[in-house]
Amino acid sequence: MKTKIQTVKGTRDFYPEEMAVRSWLYQVIREVSESFGYREYDGPFLERIDLYAAKSGEELVKEQSFVFQDRGGDDIALRPELTPTLARMVVQKQNALTFPLRWWSFGPFWRYERPQKGRTREFFQWNIDLIGAETPEADAELVAVCAKFFEKVGLEPDKVNILVNDRELIDQLLVDLEITADMKRVVFRLIDRREKMSAGEWKAYALEELKLTPAQFDGIQSILQDGELWKKSPNLVRLFKALEAMGAREYVRFDAQIIRGLDYYTGIVFEAKDQDKEGRSILGGGHYGNLVGDVGGNPLPGVGFAMGDVMATLILEKYGCLPEMADSPAPVMVTVFDEERLPGALNLATEIRAGGLNVFSYPDPIKLQKQLKYADRMGAQLVVIMGPDEEASQLVTIKNLKTRDQETVSRETMVLKLREMLAEGHSM
Repeated sequence: MKTKIQTVKGTRDFYPEEMAVRSWLYQVIREVSESFGYREYDGPFLERIDLYAAKSGEELVKEQSFVFQDRGGDDIALRPELTPTLARMVVQKQNALTFPLRWWSFGPFWRYERPQKGRTREFFQWNIDLIGAETPEADAELVAVCAKFFEKVGLEPDKVNILVNDRELIDQLLVDLEITADMKRVVFRLIDRREKMSAGEWKAYALEELKLTPAQFDGIQSILQDGELWKKSPNLVRLFKALEAMGAREYVRFDAQIIRGLDYYTGIVFEAKDQDKEGRSILGGGHYGNLVGDVGGNPLPGVGFAMGDVMATLILEKYGCLPEMADSPAPVMVTVFDEERLPGALNLATEIRAGGLNVFSYPDPIKLQKQLKYADRMGAQLVVIMGPDEEASQLVTIKNLKTRDQETVSRETMVLKLREMLAEGHSM
């Protein structure tokens, strides 16, 4: 036996059923993005590796990117994220663009990571950014976009929450604890690992490995346990007020543990998580103070987030929020009575298609019962039959596969009748 060639590790096949979910997700993302006035864009799937070296963390460049040399000897990466591309695109036309920009995209990305539940090496991601706005109200708009998405797909606040924090607030509180600037990165890592370690392991990591003083450790614990801390941040006070006005406040709560690892976040940051605390974050983002300065442009503030399709699909499956997908995009099938009438059947399907309905025809004059069984399995609702008697009288028989009722109508009124029967089926 020949060995079956396997998929590349961390990639997925999209059979029609999975592709239908991906297409549906894309359509919902489009509707939500456009409802807030965002315009779709995209960039290349290949970028020079130095673009990420300029804008992203060293770990992303050296450990998580798929990199190869082209024939000219340049190091090229399959894009692991879109923000650096966005920055480059804005720089190229910065003087011609009208700010603030509202842009969104949905496309494929690649990261060389260990595949696990909620994480693959090839994935699709929703990216959405508001560029050129500095206010907490602009940050609130992106949080409201998240909430609108969850509302639209049926994920209520008792299922998912959007957790927000202010990096400026946490920075100042760490300064008050005499934690130096060069120690902030490791302290952020400590905060990020809080729920991944036992209380004893976490304390030992802080005191023994990071060499924090007991007073500093106690101070960090107090920060993370204070649910009212957000009131000390003018940015968060304004953010929550704006979210109240936009009807999105119910989804959002403060969490001092939300730090976000990427270097370019400078203000408000947020993540959406399952209320059961299962799996990775569903999405994450925040405010950045300098989007384009590192790639040669005039500094611009902005806010944005990214949501991968893998975790989004898992959470939608978990809570039963995925819609029932039709097996076929065509609700009508034309049968073939015999070989002599095969061209006539093809012509009949063309006529129905010209009338604005999706339709497919059976390509082989096999037994009618087998054709009807195939139509049923493909998810067709109606079949059109034209035998010798119908053909001679310019008639067709339309059979409803669900009710088993059938009706003979003139070919002239066929499309109208198909529309009526399909509408009746949807209203049942």
